[in-house]
Amino acid sequence: MNDDGFSADKLFNQGYSYTYDDVIFLPGFIDFPTDAVNLSTKLSRNISLSIPCVASPMDTVTETSMAIGMAALGGIGIVHYNNTISQQASIVRAAKSHQIPFSSDLIFASPSDSIHSADEFGNSPCIFVTESGTKESKVLGVVCKSTWKGLSDKEARISDYMNVSPVTLPSSYTFEDVAGYIASKKLDFVPLVNDKDGEVVNLVTATDLERMNSLPKLGLPSLGTDGKFLVGAAIGTRDSDKERLEHLVKAGINALVIDSSQGNSEYQINMIKYVKHTYPHLDVIGGNIVTKYQAENLIKQDVDGLRVGMGSGSICTTQEVCAVGRGQATAVYKVSSIAEQHGVPVIADGGISNSGHIVKALSLGASTVMMGSFLAGSNEAPGTYENKNGLRVKKYRGMGSLEAMTKGSDARYLGDTAKLKIAQGVVGSVADKGSALKFVPYTMQAVKQGFQDLGASSLQSAHHLLRSGALRLEVRTGAAQVEGGVHGLVGYEKKYF
Repeated sequence: MNDDGFSADKLFNQGYSYTYDDVIFLPGFIDFPTDAVNLSTKLSRNISLSIPCVASPMDTVTETSMAIGMAALGGIGIVHYNNTISQQASIVRAAKSHQIPFSSDLIFASPSDSIHSADEFGNSPCIFVTESGTKESKVLGVVCKSTWKGLSDKEARISDYMNVSPVTLPSSYTFEDVAGYIASKKLDFVPLVNDKDGEVVNLVTATDLERMNSLPKLGLPSLGTDGKFLVGAAIGTRDSDKERLEHLVKAGINALVIDSSQGNSEYQINMIKYVKHTYPHLDVIGGNIVTKYQAENLIKQDVDGLRVGMGSGSICTTQEVCAVGRGQATAVYKVSSIAEQHGVPVIADGGISNSGHIVKALSLGASTVMMGSFLAGSNEAPGTYENKNGLRVKKYRGMGSLEAMTKGSDARYLGDTAKLKIAQGVVGSVADKGSALKFVPYTMQAVKQGFQDLGASSLQSAHHLLRSGALRLEVRTGAAQVEGGVHGLVGYEKKYF
């Protein structure tokens, strides 16, 4: 009999609400190398991923670049709906039109325009010329920054000097195809265009090739049966969201998240029924929930996945404002214990700030982790970098913040019809993290090492150890938590890779 620590069943049935930091796993037996750990998993009943990572549907986290990056890494991004229907559908279409792991900011002008300053090029080596001066029309030519700099008359119309026969490649080309072409032709850049209508969808430069070569090698990307990147999207629970859903399905979404801070409601249940009846082949993820009771109600509606978390996010104040929620470790364990019986994967949403939290979430029964602050501040996150007190940062805000609510996210908190708006989130900023294409692979390697220490060679193995009672846990005192981190130093620099 193993009297070291407690089984999860015993630990989480003592009336306490535990966070990830409150608990610690005891080590198991290692009989396999780290690289043998398999992190492949299920997002929902019918969608498989190579890594257990999901980008949260927040307007400072997931738009085109993040959706592309996560799919390229083997995870998935869920596009937020704090925008118009056409904007959200456009983001989905843009993400699914890519075959390479990044998206460039494209700049457009019309033939009758003039370029007055080098600043108009931004960070791009060129400006694309289209009939309307927008992305939504065929490319007529291109203006290279080097060409413009050599002009004697900077007021000349673009049509007078643009290159009307720019070299382009189909957007269906893989990164390896594009890289090979640029190298063989010794080009500085090449635009990728949509085969169907000639619309420019991306730009690859020689600098991009150098940057990608410096990153860890990517694993298996998340692709649908059509060979395109997997992309998810979120909607609310109002009747108006049915029109939004129609456009998202036409745009090609692979998974739908019904987004609500408290998912156990008649509004969500009615929306799930509608989606299941209207789009029976679309995987539907319900939530957010934190109890078995809530889970059972949504499982009865035949949801394909459950999103767990209420008030655990770094920018969320639901527990403080509403006195409702649950510690995330307890919530994940409780919901996953009932969801597993019905074959419904669980997404642990919120409270992830390091690789150890990911190990804990997955080992407590989750199939994936949804991340907001962990990905915010990356190159792929929406927004521009600012300098604050000498630190390069990006804005990160909760969808329950008043700032986000003014754009429509109040429906998530069932407050869109209320006369008085009550915030359940804050607006803040996070430090520049660089590219998710770099730090996510390193994070996954750390997760593999955690699984190795547990004696689990896969998520399925970890779940078996959990349910059998072989996985042992203990609660950490405040002093134990301090001891488990860096301590006793005058100063230090923390680098994980």
